[in-house]
Amino acid sequence: MKREVELSILDELFRQLDDKRNVDAGVMYQNPTSVYTSTEVADRERETFFRDHPQLIALSGSLPEPGSYMTVDDFGVPVLATRDSDGRFRAFVNACRHRGARVAEGQGKAAAFKCPFHNWVYSNRGELTGIPLADHVGALDRSCHGLVELPAVEQGGLLWVHPRADGRIDLEQQLGDLGAEIASWGFGDLRLVGESVIEGRLNWKLANDTFGETYHFSRLHKNTLGQIFHGDVLGYEEFGRNHRFVIATKRLDELRAKPRNEWSLLDATSPLYYLFPNIQLSFGRGTVSLIKIYPDPERPGDPSHSRTRVLHYFSQEAIDLAEAAGEHGVTAENTYSAEASRDPDAVLTLSAFTEVFDSTIEKEDYLMGEHQQRAAESGQLEHLVFGRNEPALHHYHSHFRDALGLRPLQQIDP
Repeated sequence: MKREVELSILDELFRQLDDKRNVDAGVMYQNPTSVYTSTEVADRERETFFRDHPQLIALSGSLPEPGSYMTVDDFGVPVLATRDSDGRFRAFVNACRHRGARVAEGQGKAAAFKCPFHNWVYSNRGELTGIPLADHVGALDRSCHGLVELPAVEQGGLLWVHPRADGRIDLEQQLGDLGAEIASWGFGDLRLVGESVIEGRLNWKLANDTFGETYHFSRLHKNTLGQIFHGDVLGYEEFGRNHRFVIATKRLDELRAKPRNEWSLLDATSPLYYLFPNIQLSFGRGTVSLIKIYPDPERPGDPSHSRTRVLHYFSQEAIDLAEAAGEHGVTAENTYSAEASRDPDAVLTLSAFTEVFDSTIEKEDYLMGEHQQRAAESGQLEHLVFGRNEPALHHYHSHFRDALGLRPLQQIDP
């Protein structure tokens, strides 16, 4: 991030704190609840956003060395992602060319993959290298029967895959100026230390919505996030369909006593990038949580359930410091724990760090989303209100509706 941008964000956060006034979009909108309940909308979303759109599957640290692989089953196309023997990131349909069984599960390291059905073998470049009793099967051109390769791009520490073999990934168009800013943080150097899945009875957009405002921090999260973060202040900027969302921690107050040239964004905030249509990329010093939100792939066409997959990454320096602290601990700074906020020198295990993050989302944010889902399904609540202090929700839902050809959000007259 450019230094002048970093300082301008901090200036804006100070201004809002001093004025006791949150970011102001200047308008209010109403959002039809039908977008959370319509099976027709759900079907169109799956095709538009999850079958015909590039998917961010992980950070580079999920494939840390040649031979690494991971599998993905969240958006309707089973994917096998590898870092081949030459270190190149590749992606394939995770299906044997013989009878379509999966050739890999989970993640790990492998030079080759053997289909469990009939033991056809593929290299981590996708080449078909072995067929048991090949003469029994019959003559087959192996060069034409490797794994189906998918478009795959590694850029700025992010791993992108297109679910269609004939799809196109254009990150310059998709990310614009935000691509260079994301790359400047060095996310590709971080290591994966944990992954969790949250299944919820709420539409995937309601899950997305919970990351779209700070209005609830001092209310819903008064005993958790509200102990660490300032509510009702927000650094916000749009980049096409994406946006940057910067939350102020209470350490921001300490910057006032420091010279301006010593100000650091990561010392006093928790930035988050929203990447259209379903990614929240939250980070701090030495840590990143990649939050991927999907309609439940086990319930195609059902708008009432979603799956959130959270991948947690740490820098090697943070891991080393944690190990030095004993039992793989990490300092509690920037964790979502009320106890930690009262003792900034406290130590948590890495697993506790990720658990606190995940449980806050599931037990507080998504619980509210489940309430919203049931209200929408009742048929008695025709629309929800997006306030002037919720510009990220205006932005996200406006682009969501535009992408599906739906009517624009309706402005609420004062």
